[in-house]
Amino acid sequence: MDKILIQRQATLPDLLRISRYRKSPERGPRVLFFSGGSALKHVSRTLKHYTHNSVHLVTAFDSGGSSAKLRDAFDMPAIGDLRSRLLALADETVTGNPAIYALFNYRLPESVTDTDLISQLDHIADGTHPLIMSIQQPMRDLVRSLLTFFIDAMPENFNLRGASIGNLLIAGGYLTHHRQLEPVIFLLSKLINTLGEVHAITEESLHLVAHLEDGQKIIGQHRITGKETAPLASRIVDISLSSDPDDYQKTPCQLSDTLTSFIQQADLICYPPGSFYSSILANLIPTGVATAVQQNICPKVYIPSLGEDPELYGTTTRAAIQQLLKYLRNGQPEKWDNQCLNIILLDGRYTEIDAETRETLRAKNIQLIDLPLVTPDSAPYYDPQKLVDALLSLT
Repeated sequence: MDKILIQRQATLPDLLRISRYRKSPERGPRVLFFSGGSALKHVSRTLKHYTHNSVHLVTAFDSGGSSAKLRDAFDMPAIGDLRSRLLALADETVTGNPAIYALFNYRLPESVTDTDLISQLDHIADGTHPLIMSIQQPMRDLVRSLLTFFIDAMPENFNLRGASIGNLLIAGGYLTHHRQLEPVIFLLSKLINTLGEVHAITEESLHLVAHLEDGQKIIGQHRITGKETAPLASRIVDISLSSDPDDYQKTPCQLSDTLTSFIQQADLICYPPGSFYSSILANLIPTGVATAVQQNICPKVYIPSLGEDPELYGTTTRAAIQQLLKYLRNGQPEKWDNQCLNIILLDGRYTEIDAETRETLRAKNIQLIDLPLVTPDSAPYYDPQKLVDALLSLT
């Protein structure tokens, strides 16, 4: 089947188009995001009112916080960002499953004894905790079985303080489904009625590596983001993946056929706000991602993050755009740049683009769209509604 490129003029915001999507979100556009972390939480909660067909390809390389505990215990991919996005897209109306949503969102307390933590977890698993008692059958028994499987596999010294029950359920499902994430993500998506698709960019247990300008290799996402450790003091020039969290072993990975199809069939591809390397570019590393993006003729939009991103130390907006294009081009000549990125969406009051960069982008046929996307209430971040309106208007 031949693909035909049809161009149209877009009004931003396109109120008629937005209204149509609001009335029939089940028929909404397939907006695909390469992302991770929490930057898209509020955007996702807004977007689900306009489309139930968004696709979220999420990094699985986090090596800090509660994800680190599970990764250390079971040598598994990071699942915290997956759980967060599933919750953001969950149906929170009465037609959803509020009892399962509440359990999935619950965290064990930080300031109790180990005995109390084990007791509370056991009460959830045996069905006597109020959170589990409010879940209807047969879903209650299904949740209990996943949690019981986790408890049976849990190392004796596992730290449960602040543990997310949602993470424990995903881990239990991962272990019982022969170390596969897709079946358990699908199952839990149905349980909480997720209004969109959420997938890990890879199911392999890999670790993000930052290659710095001074020659260092920093292994582990938590050492790169500047949140759990001191910010980097040298510019990141490249990233890769390692199978070993302590000794660098460069490890390639391949995009699955399923995710390839999602990218190829998207109505709009978005490189959204978020930690530049660990949340956005990390999703572009697997072999096949760049090719799938290039093969889709839909709009491809980059939205620069606002505020200070420690991962962009010493990197200008122009250099960040060049890095994004480098990963998307994947060895192809620069004439392919427009195949990978054709729109940069920003609020010029908060993101400066110099004249030389504007001319370079114009030569590449990459359009800059400057809109008031930050409101007094949302500052210093994008207003979720305005961002969603702009993206939907481009579909």
